[in-house]
Amino acid sequence: MTDRIAALSATLAAFAHERDWEQFHTPKNLAMALSVEASEIVEIFQWLTEAQSKRLPPEKVQHLREELADTFVSLLKLADHYKVDLIEAAHQKLEKNAKKYPVEKAKGSAKKYNEL
Repeated sequence: MTDRIAALSATLAAFAHERDWEQFHTPKNLAMALSVEASEIVEIFQWLTEAQSKRLPPEKVQHLREELADTFVSLLKLADHYKVDLIEAAHQKLEKNAKKYPVEKAKGSAKKYNEL
């Protein structure tokens, strides 16, 4: 885990501890919170055209920033519970996906790996 992520995890743990919130931060609750927060990101883009979604006004970008942070916090707390190093896990998943989606078959295609 990178130093910045480890420091943020420690800050989040202290924040929850000071408020006696650990009791609520179960894996089930964190997974549910992650889903809810991700849905709040989706809501920002709901009903926008493709062009509008690419050029959000500053106040929408600020709202997006906050919802991304909420989602990241839920994800980080869930990963921390299971001692998952998200950076390492992401690199491993990228390696796995590189095998499932070789450039020569997947380039420019939105097909799933089993359809290539």
